[in-house]
Amino acid sequence: MPRLLSLNVGLPRTISWHGKQVRTAIWKEPVTEPRMARHLNIDGDGQGDLAGHGGENRAVYVYQIESYEYWQRFLGRRDFVFGQFGENLTVDGLSDAETCIGDRFRIGKALFEVSQPRVTCYRLGIRMEVSEMAALLVAHGRPGFYMRVLEEGLVQSGDTIEMVAAGSHRLTISEVDALLYKPDHPIDRLELAIDNPALSLGWRRSFEKLKEAGLSGNSGGNAGLAANPQPDPTWVGFREFRVTRKTPASSDVVSLELEPIDGLSIGEALPGQFVVIELRRTGSLPLLRSYSLSSRPDGGRLSIGVKREVGGSASGYIHDKLAVGDVIGLCAPRGAFVLPQGDGPVVLMSAGIGVTPVLAMLDALAAEEAKREVWWLYGARSGLQHPFGDRTRRLLSAMSHAHSVICYSSPASADVIGRDYDRRSRLNSDVVESLSLPIDADYCICGPSGFMSDLTEFLRTSGIDASRIHTEAFGPEHSITPGIGAIEGRRPHQPPGDRGAGPLVAFARSGLTVAWSSNFDSLLNFAEACDVPVRWSCRTGVCHTCETAMISGDVAYEPQPLDKASKGNVLICCSKPKNDIILDL
Repeated sequence: MPRLLSLNVGLPRTISWHGKQVRTAIWKEPVTEPRMARHLNIDGDGQGDLAGHGGENRAVYVYQIESYEYWQRFLGRRDFVFGQFGENLTVDGLSDAETCIGDRFRIGKALFEVSQPRVTCYRLGIRMEVSEMAALLVAHGRPGFYMRVLEEGLVQSGDTIEMVAAGSHRLTISEVDALLYKPDHPIDRLELAIDNPALSLGWRRSFEKLKEAGLSGNSGGNAGLAANPQPDPTWVGFREFRVTRKTPASSDVVSLELEPIDGLSIGEALPGQFVVIELRRTGSLPLLRSYSLSSRPDGGRLSIGVKREVGGSASGYIHDKLAVGDVIGLCAPRGAFVLPQGDGPVVLMSAGIGVTPVLAMLDALAAEEAKREVWWLYGARSGLQHPFGDRTRRLLSAMSHAHSVICYSSPASADVIGRDYDRRSRLNSDVVESLSLPIDADYCICGPSGFMSDLTEFLRTSGIDASRIHTEAFGPEHSITPGIGAIEGRRPHQPPGDRGAGPLVAFARSGLTVAWSSNFDSLLNFAEACDVPVRWSCRTGVCHTCETAMISGDVAYEPQPLDKASKGNVLICCSKPKNDIILDL
């Protein structure tokens, strides 16, 4: 009969790692006396990062002595102690190849249910002093697993482990782990995992995305792991486009119409997507900036709106120097912030220049003569700073199920309430709360970061399902740095030390181009040294949190990721540039 060899607990601590302060509870120590297993953890235990660990589905982590022995042989080590892998329960038995999602076990006085495999985490690499350890656990089919506590009770080292119920569909830990992290995602096994009520909700949602991608024929990349799965770009690198029209859209926004000089179709682009433009200047590096499409793409031309930013070199060049007839480079339209499909209601909320992607969505809805209920909520300072105002009113007036609320925070003397705007206010949660917005709508939000975070939080607390809230950030996205406090406000810069002599690495959203240095072992480490905001978790090519659009260039992987990135994307945690590259960071 399986047995509990060691009960291990530990509280979060802060350690120093690569010059950063990391909060972690990966260090666990054996205890001999009985401890209460509770719904969130074991008495005396805690989790350092509740976003990736902890909660009822991850209350207790289990690892097997069989895997201890395997890794000792594989790594040639003899220094392991109980709790080495951050587990609460070191067990004899319950192998990953035999234990199934939903299996229930009585240990001591507590009842447990297997909920999911281990989540990949770089902090195991720190504990083991093997940086790729998180990837090795998945690659070798030995992740260990979490359990939820169904009945609280005392547990103690030496307790026998009694299986009291078998999980449905008999999906083993090893199979479920591979189903998410490795390349093969058979639809029939995905369906069984989705149908298993014991599997944690996050894993089932990932499998639903993989199933949707498989049924649609989109087999590139890992839709279950990518934060924002998106269509493949229709061309690689930059194509030359000519400015065919340049018109003011407001006092500080100019609208550009662009057509490819080769006369060929631009292919399919989706309303809400963005392009990266390349402004070529004599004697200087090109300027790279991202701009959302401001109208429904028609296959022959694209439109963008550019706001003049104080001190902005690219926006200043576009406003003051770029002329009709000039040629610029454009990457293929990209991005997952697109008009949600369906026939249900949609709420388009924006402020300032954040109007551009949702205006393209409104344009598409009007062109389709959609019967969907559409709410248009927009905020600006005044009519002078209200880009595309006349065009928006024309589109809305042609739609039979459209509602509009325009807010000006400081209307000009020429602005007339009821004609130009509806409320003298910022567009904020108070305004939204006063409206009878449909709870089953899709909400598309774009604007300044404070505006988006305020409205997103309000919608979530109002009962809107998170899957129905879609946002787009202008400029660099917020970092994801688990266990490490993000440092906000630092401008991207050249990395410290001597300048590199390698290929140029351009961070398009951050407006920084620097030469690669061989002092770095990955693009992720290089970006961090430049204070470019980045998003990551495993740092070893497993979780895809770092997956980033690569506008142009090629990379070499070292080590190879377990599953490839989507076409046109790159995993920056385990790659280096082979030539000049441009990243959407």
